[in-house]
Amino acid sequence: MLNTFQLDTVHHSEMIDITANIEAWIHQKGIKNGIVVVSSLHTTAGITVNENADPDVKRDMLMRLDEVYPWEHPKDRHMEGNTASHLKVSTVGHQQTLIISNGKLQLGTWQGVYFCEFDGPRRNRKYIVKIIEG
Repeated sequence: MLNTFQLDTVHHSEMIDITANIEAWIHQKGIKNGIVVVSSLHTTAGITVNENADPDVKRDMLMRLDEVYPWEHPKDRHMEGNTASHLKVSTVGHQQTLIISNGKLQLGTWQGVYFCEFDGPRRNRKYIVKIIEG
């Protein structure tokens, strides 16, 4: 089973919790056990799993990624000027694989799945979710 989800981003860099969307689709499909793969369809937006209890974690992560990969660097040559966003996605990753057991994503108490925008704001960002039952 494969589904494409769409969202709009409103900030240059942001982390959007997509856990509930994934869980709702798993529930809707009646999946009890399996693997789910969540993948961004963009070279400047990634997918990660991290803490979803304290919003400062997202702020701190984005701040630290900006420190490591500043938006402007005098040696960058990519003509679109968004080299930093490509580096951030390569660091965070474009995809995550998760376990479904008893109809639920197997995440830790404080974990959530995030769509990470690094070159926004953008309309019609997409990520796909693939469920492999079993």
